[in-house]
Amino acid sequence: MPTIFQTSANQALRRVRQIQRVLLDGHMRWHSSNIKQDGYINIGDVSIKVKTPKRPELVPRKYVPSDIPQSTLKHLRWVMQKDVLGQDVFLLGPPGPLRRTIAMMYLELTQREAEYISLSRDTTETDLKQRREIRSGTAYYIDQCAVNAAIQGRVLVLEGIEKAERNVLPVLNNLLENREMQLDDGRFLMAAHRYDKLLQDHTVEELNAWKLVRVDESFRVIALGLPVPRYQGNPLDPPLRSRFQARDVSPAPFKEQLELLQEVGNNIPQERLSQLLSFASTMLTTESTSLGLPDFPIYSLQALVKIMNQVPNVPTADLITRLYPYETILGKEGKTAVTDILKKFELDHSPSRGIRDHIADIQIEGAEGLVSVVCAGQHHHIQVPVGCKQTIDTSEFVETDYHNELLQNMMLSHSVKDFCIIGPKGSGKSAVVKTFADRLNYEIEPIMLYQDMTSRDLLQQRSTQTSGDTYWRPSPLITAAVEGKLAVLDGIHRINPGTVAVLHRLIHDRELTLFNGTRLLRHDKYDDIKDSEQLSDDDMTTRSILRIHPSFRIVGLAEPPKVGSSSGQWLNPELLSMFLYHPMRPLSTQEEQHVINKLIPDVPEIETLLQLSHKLLSSTDATLQSIATSLSTRQMLRIARRRAAYPSESLYDAVHKACLSRFLPRLARTALEQALSNSDIEKPCIDSSIDQIQMSVTCEIKHEVLRIGKTEVNIHTPDNQMKVPDVLFYDNPQHLSVMESMLKDFLLGEHLLLVGNQGVGKNKIVDRFLYLLNRPREYLQLHRDTTVQTLTLQPTVENGVIIYEDSPLVRAVKLGHVLVVDEADKAPTHVTCILKTLVESGEMHLSDGRKIITHKQGQDQGQDVTSNMIVSHPDFRMIVLANRPGFPFLGNDFFGAMGDIFSCHAVDNPNIDSEMSMLKQYGPDVPEHILRKLVLAFGELRNMADQGLLSYPYSTREVVNMVKHLQQFPEEGISSVVRNVFDFDSYNKEMQDTIVKTLHKHGIPIGARPTNIDLAKVYDLPKPELVSHWHVSSPGTGTQNRTALFNCPVEEKPLNIKGPVRMPIESFPLDRHESRALRFSEEQAYWMIPMSENNVIADVAVTKAQAHSSQTDDIIHIAAAKPIALYTMNPHGQYINYMDLYDVFPTMSSTFKPRLKLAPLGASVYNSVVLHEEMTNMILTINTETGDLTRFDTSTLIETAIDKFTRRFQTSDSGQGYYKMCREMAHTPEGLLVFYKVNEQSLEVINMLEGRAHSISVPFNVASVHLVDLKKWLIQDAQTQRRYLLEKTSQLGEVPNYQLLPIEEDVLNDKVPIHGKIDMATTSRLDESTLNSALSQDVSSPNRIVTTRGVYAGILEGFPDLQDTSVYSIPREPLSEQSTNWKDPLRHLAVKPVTGNVEATVTSLPESGQIVRALSTWQVPKKVFPNEVKPMNLSGYLEVADLANHKLRYIPVPGPASSSPYNSWLLSITDVNMVMSSMSNDGLVTVDSGGCVRLWETSIGNLTRSLGQWRNMIGGDPGKLQVTYQRDSGKEATLPKHGKVDSTNDPHVGGDTWAGGTGGRSTAGLGGKGGPYRLDAGHDVHQLSDAEKEAVPEHIKRAAREMGQKAFKERLREINMSEYDADLYESYASNVRKQVQSLRVILDSLQAKGKERQWLKNQTYGDLDDSRLIEGLTGEKAIYKRRGEQEPEMGSPQQLPKKLKLVVDVSGSMYRFNGHDGRLDRQMESVVMAMEAFEGYENKFQYEVIGHSGEMYDVSFTQQNAAPKKQQRQT
Repeated sequence: MPTIFQTSANQALRRVRQIQRVLLDGHMRWHSSNIKQDGYINIGDVSIKVKTPKRPELVPRKYVPSDIPQSTLKHLRWVMQKDVLGQDVFLLGPPGPLRRTIAMMYLELTQREAEYISLSRDTTETDLKQRREIRSGTAYYIDQCAVNAAIQGRVLVLEGIEKAERNVLPVLNNLLENREMQLDDGRFLMAAHRYDKLLQDHTVEELNAWKLVRVDESFRVIALGLPVPRYQGNPLDPPLRSRFQARDVSPAPFKEQLELLQEVGNNIPQERLSQLLSFASTMLTTESTSLGLPDFPIYSLQALVKIMNQVPNVPTADLITRLYPYETILGKEGKTAVTDILKKFELDHSPSRGIRDHIADIQIEGAEGLVSVVCAGQHHHIQVPVGCKQTIDTSEFVETDYHNELLQNMMLSHSVKDFCIIGPKGSGKSAVVKTFADRLNYEIEPIMLYQDMTSRDLLQQRSTQTSGDTYWRPSPLITAAVEGKLAVLDGIHRINPGTVAVLHRLIHDRELTLFNGTRLLRHDKYDDIKDSEQLSDDDMTTRSILRIHPSFRIVGLAEPPKVGSSSGQWLNPELLSMFLYHPMRPLSTQEEQHVINKLIPDVPEIETLLQLSHKLLSSTDATLQSIATSLSTRQMLRIARRRAAYPSESLYDAVHKACLSRFLPRLARTALEQALSNSDIEKPCIDSSIDQIQMSVTCEIKHEVLRIGKTEVNIHTPDNQMKVPDVLFYDNPQHLSVMESMLKDFLLGEHLLLVGNQGVGKNKIVDRFLYLLNRPREYLQLHRDTTVQTLTLQPTVENGVIIYEDSPLVRAVKLGHVLVVDEADKAPTHVTCILKTLVESGEMHLSDGRKIITHKQGQDQGQDVTSNMIVSHPDFRMIVLANRPGFPFLGNDFFGAMGDIFSCHAVDNPNIDSEMSMLKQYGPDVPEHILRKLVLAFGELRNMADQGLLSYPYSTREVVNMVKHLQQFPEEGISSVVRNVFDFDSYNKEMQDTIVKTLHKHGIPIGARPTNIDLAKVYDLPKPELVSHWHVSSPGTGTQNRTALFNCPVEEKPLNIKGPVRMPIESFPLDRHESRALRFSEEQAYWMIPMSENNVIADVAVTKAQAHSSQTDDIIHIAAAKPIALYTMNPHGQYINYMDLYDVFPTMSSTFKPRLKLAPLGASVYNSVVLHEEMTNMILTINTETGDLTRFDTSTLIETAIDKFTRRFQTSDSGQGYYKMCREMAHTPEGLLVFYKVNEQSLEVINMLEGRAHSISVPFNVASVHLVDLKKWLIQDAQTQRRYLLEKTSQLGEVPNYQLLPIEEDVLNDKVPIHGKIDMATTSRLDESTLNSALSQDVSSPNRIVTTRGVYAGILEGFPDLQDTSVYSIPREPLSEQSTNWKDPLRHLAVKPVTGNVEATVTSLPESGQIVRALSTWQVPKKVFPNEVKPMNLSGYLEVADLANHKLRYIPVPGPASSSPYNSWLLSITDVNMVMSSMSNDGLVTVDSGGCVRLWETSIGNLTRSLGQWRNMIGGDPGKLQVTYQRDSGKEATLPKHGKVDSTNDPHVGGDTWAGGTGGRSTAGLGGKGGPYRLDAGHDVHQLSDAEKEAVPEHIKRAAREMGQKAFKERLREINMSEYDADLYESYASNVRKQVQSLRVILDSLQAKGKERQWLKNQTYGDLDDSRLIEGLTGEKAIYKRRGEQEPEMGSPQQLPKKLKLVVDVSGSMYRFNGHDGRLDRQMESVVMAMEAFEGYENKFQYEVIGHSGEMYDVSFTQQNAAPKKQQRQT
């Protein structure tokens, strides 16, 4: 504290300075002695008479200091000159209080009464002239400031001229020029000299009768404004400008300002003040302004000096950032410039701090508090104002060192000035302010600011009393000022700067003039008037003067400006001069962890979550920074609370839920996934055993307890059961999972936000949720016209009185209902943001003056709760529904603005299973395959919408409507029903093509005709002939046969198992395409597997559905080589699992040619498959779900390293020395596999289930082994081709016994037996009916089918169970080993596949009795090809031999899209370019060498059923339609008759007379009863059917096509473009059609958003503005609002087209290496994409294409303003 000696010294110093100024410039000084005795005042050589004011309280006070600076005296002298001349003045200058202070000083010096008005964009003519008020039911005109000043001779002070809208101020033009004005009440203001002249000839009564009013000659106008265009605002209207005399009020000279600062900071060294002032002056120089730096608020330096005077060791640099937060508002260059200036004046250094600044102690006595603060390790005492709150809130606030330092800084600012906290949302601004208020006993008055808030909303609002009289109701800000509260202005960044300007005088001078004329004065000014005029408080109130409480303070809350953006720069020079600013950063990791641990201890994995959050926040990637805003401290606490309550939940899911990642752009979602992975937050592993957890979510109510999933809650008992919603809702797992998550947050007391696309069921989920909870609902739907007033109250007029009806929001708060706010994204965010205080603090101000307070506040106040308070019910909760942000919803980003104050839940369209479950309930009779097609098609359309390829996100709602239609009208085809949804897009060709392509992909035959059938041609199959008999030797049939028997030596072998080793599994999307979209054929569907360019398909096998009970679909396994890999997929699933086995099979040489074979296992190991590599004899079992890999070795199968090494270099052409695997019995419970070495005499048997193996020796070289039964195997001798039956007869201990039974064949005369190597033998018998049909006789016996290259099939009747077998053969011409007409052998090599599996080219379909063989094109009979022209682009043909129907078909298989260069491997093994396998239900799968998987249906029965379903989907033509009326004639039918014939053929209805009538009886006609027959007289409406449209003659169609070609060529000629150029351009454009469409969708969204119109208020026509109802009652005209194009505010950035520059590489390397990697083609496609996409958006984007060749960097192809619009120029 300053001592008495210091105070005396300072006073002496001031006197010396005053003497110096008098000596230096004596003629410009002012002193009280200059006031002459006759009432004159002099400033220099200018004097003016001082009159005694009529109303002294209107004279400004305490503006004139004891020592007026010379620069100010000069301004005052000039104003006095203009006053003497009777001229109005305009003081303009930079933002700050100086201009207003000079005006008020002059008025105080001259004792002039003032009428003050702060202009804003909301100021209207009535605020200046006259306003109507209703008194006792009658409307009276009340004079406003301009009229009062003119009549009473006062000075009208107009501040903020540049903020008033155009055509408002010109109403004063005549008053300024001629001192005349016509008033609305009929009076006329007349200049004094004219009035006095009339008074010479007329009496006062006559002039009053003429409604003439004298304008006092002392009336003057002082206008205050900013120079425009340097600052934002409207420029002066020329007629208005010409009526003023201008004066530039610039800052005082350096010396004067330094002296003033020295007076304020008498404890501060002059050098330090000089440095501070030098810095401020430098920031105001022209050089600093040219850098784009905002004006430094030099007039606020006194506040900093006051702080420095109390706390001398506070760092100057820290104080400067409070006055000028350059690190928050400036970009990199601006920060650097300010930092350099700070360094120049040695202000940049901050002392090292051993102890962080904090508040040591607070002592409160009365209205003042003594605060002990620690700054830089030293204690200081400062006096601060304190509040008047009686009760102390004990809310929990966790302090950190940073918070303590921030609170100490806030306390220093609070001691001298109002302050504002700038920080990102969720950083704790509100919590810190609440703690600050609690420590100083302040009662907080929260005031939520919003964009369209008016000055009336901020200060005063008009209302009506119960009598209908109008009155002005003070706003919460005015109440806070009078009662000494802490007014918290939340959202300064949102409010319009022109609106907040009305607070300048309140903040700078603590004075305010309200709309009704009431004046608020600073407490000392109020007390001075009261004492000098000897008035009481009631007298002051009567004179409309209110005292501002000395404790009143304003605290602002705002989010940081958007640095570098043309919008969002709210912190302008005017606002800089209003507050001291405290930037608030997000908490550090340690600080945030400290806060969370204190509030919610023992939260699992919270450290990991915090590290992720701060990694995102500190990232330089803008995408990651945008995601970080969703993980604010508030959101972290919410996650921690939920994790503490439900610790089993996944942190991965919690982060995705908080970030609403489902609706993030793909790039942002990928970045988030990467960030999670880097932070070791992995997606929870869900294996197949618990993959159905979501499917198991159920809901039940038992004993008044609701259970959703595993979460339970007691049922609520409401007072009003009528408001509990009850809707039709079908439970499905996905929606129940969402509701369970909602319930968890609901139990934690959270308000909920549901975000999703349209039609996903948000409303139904909420209604069902509330129904289950038995909670009453209040519903509020928002829209673009929703205002803050309509959100809270609905004003109506009853008997001339404004009545405010509670909105659903207020009712829900009162009654404890759940408020459902629907379509929250449609309302502007500045409207919905007022919900923030209600959700966050439980408080809200209503427009009728009432205030919502929390339930706890209501309990604390008890009886003190007034009628203006609404106590929130403890059961009140809010559920907000919003569409996802972005196109095409065109809504506002509600989640981005307010998402962190809600617990967010993403509601997506149901997954496939959930949507199927729901649709089955809507359409129980609709076939399941149709439902699945709809679900899959719409799922893909939604994905395309997410990717930006479609603009409309198709929802479940549309699918439900289609299913309802199909349920009600089952005869209508799905291809016509889908048009109910897609006809909206029928006029957008690109959109329509995409939709039709997607529908066709999923088998919805839109556009197909029932005649589009493309089945293979049927040929006759030769009937089977009995060619021989087989006799199987067996024990007991004779000595000769017994000697032929051979007991095979069997040896138990150890089975070495290595592993398991877990291999990584990658998943790729399975992009299935249904093949029966436009045409019906045997092919059902196809898709591609993700192969590298070197991969070669080796084998395919199927785990069939009947092999186990838990899997309802087949599982397809595909083996590939080079490198060796395994693909596994469910044909009806969504993903392909890929396992790379390169590490298991390292490729040692390019000559190594692997031969792979797959064997799916069954029973308990159905999820495993055996992979056998025949060259190295490696046997692997692979679990396709977990990736576990196990290797099996037997002692006989293990080779030396040298053998295996040489085998890798051995070719397979000879077919020698490799192992074969028999997999026919792998699916059995035993998992039986038999291995043999070709041309050797041993078999190896492995029981996969038991893990045992043994070897069998046979007395001949084995050619082939076929397991025709579990215990009987057909073996063929490699040398003699003789066949044997190896039978397992007994099990001796652990080693089984095998007998080798020779098979003798008796060939019938003239018959050709089945000879050669057996390719395939079936393991199951044909059923009896199929066998009888095949043999054309009644037979019931065991049977098998075998195939060789010389027969279609051989039927073994009686084999293998009977000793005698009848062999029936269906012979064919032997298949060619190679093509006879293929000329180019190298081309022949190129198409050869790598497969050593002959079995993979022939298979049997036992249920339908078909044998299917894959053939190459040259192996197909010539009769199949019309005109003997063989198609080239085919993988081959499927030869289907139907034994039961004796038919033969050849089905073409499309060729591969690409082939591997290694397809020439193992050329001699097979001739066909694909592999295949049978599936359950006689299905078939093929895989070509390009990796295309195709599903086939060949069974006649299955094809017939599928064709019927396909035709039903198309639907039939309803034919000719007619309108039929059904009625009851009330008469009985008589004997039938033809009836009379009407020669005029008029229509007849009823009557029993005329033939051809309708609705009659007994006569021939239609729609009647009892007639002999139907007779149509032609009285129906006719229309063209689709069939008629298709029946257009071919020559007409041809002429139409020719006309189109002619028009196309004419178009090319017009644009000077050749057909070659057109083809060249199209070759590039066609490759980027999808990307162009996606980009145009994005551009469309920008267009639509930019064209949205705004509300224009204060209009004379349009829609009635609810906020101006009282003005309407009083008779004002401008009470309407209407939509229109909002004119940009003056000074705002001009909206010009975005300019883009496409830089392309035109160096020689582009075309040199184009043939190698296609780089030039890709660049051309990119440029074409840009030109095509930007076409039509020239008003939004301007682009130019520039080339860089390495030597030249500006090769211009297009100009900025001349984008090529024709394809010729684009080419």
